[in-house]
Amino acid sequence: MQAAESFSAPITLRGRTIQNRLCLAPMAGLGHIAYRSVAAHYGGYGLLFTGMCSARAVPTENRYKSPVFSWQDEELPKLVCQLFGAAPDDMALAAERVQQENFFGVDINMGCSVAPIVDRQCGADLMRDVDRACEMVEKVRKAVDIPLFVKFRTGWQNEPEPAIAFAKMLEQAGADALTFHPRVAPDRRTKRPRFDDITLVKEAVSIPVFGNGDVWDVASAKAMVERTGCDGLAIGRAAISKPWMFAELSEGFEATPETYRESLFLFLDQIEKWYDPTRAIKLYKKYCMYFAANFLYGNRLFGQLIAGDTMEIMRENAGRCFGDRIPQISKSLNALMMNR
Repeated sequence: MQAAESFSAPITLRGRTIQNRLCLAPMAGLGHIAYRSVAAHYGGYGLLFTGMCSARAVPTENRYKSPVFSWQDEELPKLVCQLFGAAPDDMALAAERVQQENFFGVDINMGCSVAPIVDRQCGADLMRDVDRACEMVEKVRKAVDIPLFVKFRTGWQNEPEPAIAFAKMLEQAGADALTFHPRVAPDRRTKRPRFDDITLVKEAVSIPVFGNGDVWDVASAKAMVERTGCDGLAIGRAAISKPWMFAELSEGFEATPETYRESLFLFLDQIEKWYDPTRAIKLYKKYCMYFAANFLYGNRLFGQLIAGDTMEIMRENAGRCFGDRIPQISKSLNALMMNR
């Protein structure tokens, strides 16, 4: 079966249809409006997810001033708002705002295991308090009719049973779909994901499960689906490196060297369009780490791209690095750069 055929079947949740089985994984600091604009240029995805939006802030957040709770109206039919929070009531109120704004769906982050999130009893901390996690899902389910996603991980123990039980509870509480990352918290991608855990979670529930973790290319994407039986893929860092990856998987798009140049300058245009110079340069430099992972000598290229402290200099750097010729493209993404 060709890759495009593997991922093209639609999924319907609560009367709303996802056109294919490829999604941008919910992440922090990467799925912002500038990146999504570049991804939309290439298309090929079923859904995109926003960056992590605070459930406390969302009910009164100004979409035109917020760095994360911002969007273009044309995105909404394929856009899910990702929320993080500690209190079930806060999450329900935020979900109501998300529904009012006509997002495709709402996502509760129960997978982020970085200390600033976990210390606030958010993200993966909810897996240590399953009663609070289930109450949160139940209250959001009562508050809104749009599709409800939950992203979570293997958990805090090096065994799959807690994640399996957690998935069942999430389904019973009202989740419509799950995104599952098969690594233990707070693992920082120092070990390979345990794909067999995705199979176990998938077999435990009747709602769609999107597999997440170390999908780098067409081969690894097909391998995850074939090995785990997951319903779809939530692609993270690789889709940041290659915004055309969804089109590559679902439509057979073939990138040329010019595609790499084009995507970099598209990102420059969008990051300057949507953000003030201080935030723009911070987000641009973060993006460049993943973009440079496409190339041989990516670390050197990364240093050349980000040298300086203004967006004007960033453009000059990009013009110099991608002027007369494109740097040599690697056959695979630089794993060390991707895991930083």
